Amino acid sequence: MAKSQTTSRIQKRNRATIREAALDVFSQSGFRGATVDQIAKAAGLSKPNLLYYYPSKDAIFTAVLSELLDNWLAPLQALDPNGDPITEIQAYVARKLEMSRDFPRESRLFANEIVQGAPRMLDTLSTDLKTLVDEKSAVIDQWMAAGKLNRIHSKHLLFSIWALTQHYADFETQVRTLMEDEDPFDAAPAFLETLYTRLLRPES
Repeated sequence: MAKSQTTSRIQKRNRATIREAALDVFSQSGFRGATVDQIAKAAGLSKPNLLYYYPSKDAIFTAVLSELLDNWLAPLQALDPNGDPITEIQAYVARKLEMSRDFPRESRLFANEIVQGAPRMLDTLSTDLKTLVDEKSAVIDQWMAAGKLNRIHSKHLLFSIWALTQHYADFETQVRTLMEDEDPFDAAPAFLETLYTRLLRPES
């Protein structure tokens, strides 16, 4: 039993090492540009050893993407219909910005896949993500109908949040180059809070 448990721990560790290495490679090169050899080298494993755990590049990408999507949907899932509307949306913006700061590779992986037409994500986009966006857009529409938010297009609101927060991860090199010695995440939260407060606050 002890040997089996040790083997299982080693297998879990190696799988996690492979996924971590693959995240680096995929986020830099995209699915098409990445190779199993590159991932094996980044993981510090031989190619045959890697293929023991994941039989193909597609299998590795699917494993990485599945882990990513669970985390990617969580901030929007946390939007509380019973909370204060502006507070809830500002909290969502803050969570998305924090993800760009803390998980830039994941953001770039997601962006690369979408730019390529989302061939390995289309089912998820049209099911899990669409269902969630429809649900939360309906909540935002209800807040607007109740006069708690300024009337705007709820889905375009979400798109703008994604664009303004994920930009810091997807274009990190550009942002940090232009900001020079200033950390972009120092001023970004206050800027986005001001922007969305003014956009969302109901007109008198």
